[in-house]
Order: sequence, then C-alpha cells, then structure tokens
Amino acid sequence: MRGRRIGGVLAGGIVGLGVGVLATLALQGTAAVPEHAPRPLAEPSPFTIPLRPDTFLAWVPGGMPPSAAATLERMGARRVVVVASDNTWLTGSFDAEGEVVDDPPHSFAIPLEVAAVDPDRYAPFLPPGDRSLVVALARGQGVLGEMSAKLRGLGAGATMRFGDVEIEIAAVLPDELVGAHELLVSRETGLRIGVTHDRYALLVPRGEPDTRALTRLIRGAFPPGTLVRVRAPGDTPYFRHGDAVLPPVEIKRLFGEFTAKPSPGQPGFLTVDDAWADANIDTRRVPVLGTVTCNVALFPQLEGAMRELQDRGLERTIRTYSGCYSARHINRIPTAGLSHHSWGIAIDVNVRWNAFGTEPDQDPRLVTVMERWGFTWGGDWVLPDGMHFEYRRPPSG
Repeated sequence: MRGRRIGGVLAGGIVGLGVGVLATLALQGTAAVPEHAPRPLAEPSPFTIPLRPDTFLAWVPGGMPPSAAATLERMGARRVVVVASDNTWLTGSFDAEGEVVDDPPHSFAIPLEVAAVDPDRYAPFLPPGDRSLVVALARGQGVLGEMSAKLRGLGAGATMRFGDVEIEIAAVLPDELVGAHELLVSRETGLRIGVTHDRYALLVPRGEPDTRALTRLIRGAFPPGTLVRVRAPGDTPYFRHGDAVLPPVEIKRLFGEFTAKPSPGQPGFLTVDDAWADANIDTRRVPVLGTVTCNVALFPQLEGAMRELQDRGLERTIRTYSGCYSARHINRIPTAGLSHHSWGIAIDVNVRWNAFGTEPDQDPRLVTVMERWGFTWGGDWVLPDGMHFEYRRPPSG
C-alpha cells in the first residue's frame, strides 16, 4: 500500500472543519490536511451547497425497522428511500489505467463505509443532471464521494476489490449526495460485499409540513419505544445515521487510514497495522487523566481541556478514566461499524455512573468544558452514551 494511505493522511496535526450547515443532505466544510507535527488549529470559512429544501432524515440507532419505506409512505411521505450502510473490507484498488493504488498486506484489508440503495428510489434525491447514474448503479457499478475519491486517489473508471467482488467506479459525486459515505452501490451489489443493515431514510413529505407535526407523525409510524431521530432541512451537517459525529471518511481525512483484520480470539476487536499505529498513536501523561494512549493529533485539545478543568478547580468532575485508543467495532459487535476509539479520538470517563444506554450523569460543567474544546458528548445522543466524549471540531475561539 502506498505510504500516503497507511502512514496516515494526518501525521500529528489536524486542521479545522468547516461549520456551515448545508440546506439539506449536508456535510461540513473541508480543510487542508497537514503532513507534519501538531500545530495550532485553523478553521476555514464555511461553505454551502444549494440542495432540495424539502428532504427530511429519519434514523434509528441500531438500524431501521423492517418495511420502513412502506411505513413512511403510508404515513404520507411523497418519496422515500431507505439507505443501508455497513463497514466493508477493501482488499485492493486500481486506477482507470489498471495501476495498483491500494494493496493491503496479506490478511489485512481497509475498512470502508459503503452505502447501498434502490437505484430507482434514490434517483429523485439526486439533482436532475446526476440521475442517469442510477443506471450505472443498477449495472453493478459504484459511485465515490468526493472525500473518498481524494483520499483513495481514484476516479471514474477505477476498480475497487472486496475479496472476490470487483466494483467499477462510474462517477464521483459531492459528499452530500452520498450521505458522506465512501462508496455508494445498489442494494444487490451491497449484499455481495456485506452491506445488509438499513440505517436511515430520506423522505420528502407531501405539502409544506410543520416540522414538529411531521416529527410526531414519523415517530408514531414506528413501534412504541423505538428511538427515532428526525432531522429537518438545515438541522444537521450530516444527513445520515449517527449525524452527531464525524463520518468515517472525514475521520480518515483528518486522522489517517489504517488496514486491519479481526483479532484472533477477540470477537469485535481489530488488529491494526503497525505502521499506522506507530505513526499516529502515542502514550503520554495528561493532566487529570494520567497515562493516556490516543491519536497524537488529539493530545493538544485533550490536554487543553484538562488544564482548563484544573484552572477552574473542576478536576474532580472526572472521577475515573477508562481509555481512549481501542481498535474495535462499536460495542464490540463484529457486524457493527468501527468505533471511533479505533482512531484514538474518543475518551470514556466516569463509566460507573454513565453506562451505555442509561440516563447520563456527568457534571454539566465538565460537558461545557469538553464541548468548548471541540468534543461532542455522547450523553446528548438519541441513545445516550454518557461516558463518551469524542473529537467533533477544533476548539471554540
């Protein structure tokens, strides 16, 4: 594999994200990726892309219920497409001339987040000039998002290999049109490479709906007790599931990409290639927390947050620290996506009082400090993870 792929798109520094929210299927602004040691973070000017203002997002933690599209249509949606998404494993890639681009070491592969859609249902959610691409999707070809194409160094005519399955790339689309996924394929092609879980729905309601009324209607369409997140146009920078955190492709752009393989005898855990870990993961002493192993690019923000807690006499708001870097799937479930702990950009604190899925119990002053330093708090998520703080953006100010 090329050094730029494994050595890390980022080796010790990060540049800020844009904070502009797109009108509908939207993604934060891009930023240059540094190659050297950590340096002060800089946030570029936000940008916007004009898209349909009538598309809403609905997603459910863990996946959408069966027949979600039919359910949403019955409750009055004019157009609906349910998007499947899973982590897959890229075993090789070639550019349009047939030259090798990605070539992971034997038994290793590159984790890749792939979305799968019904081409006909997805077409109305694309600009008119791009709708012809659904024909390519139906033929078994794929579409790359812009960030993914730049990260990989691939474009139209390239080939991506997933074990015995090869997918030719038909085009590259703006990230907001593919839900910030690395690759978009048809449902049929997705099944061949392991994309099976329905994650979210995009829908266009009839008329001009009141957002609150539509939210109640959507929630009422699912079984009682189902946790549903509904987003209106402009509500979120990521029209996709898990929209409170950065998508994997953005994390790779900022913190580097690794190859990995399942850890023998440890279901849900990964063995990451040594080259990436050596370049991007370090162990240091951090105020309040003690010994921390995480991504080298995270230390400046993490140390800054901890020093502020000390300066304000709030260090006791952290009673226990339970780790940062841990290469594994979410909740250690092999069929789930990759935990962002795999990049060493998240920490867990006060676990005993903030078990996953329970009512969180963190000191609000701690949450405020962490958010000011660019971390998002899992306690605000639709399915709470109160112990969890992870990188979301550069520090405020």
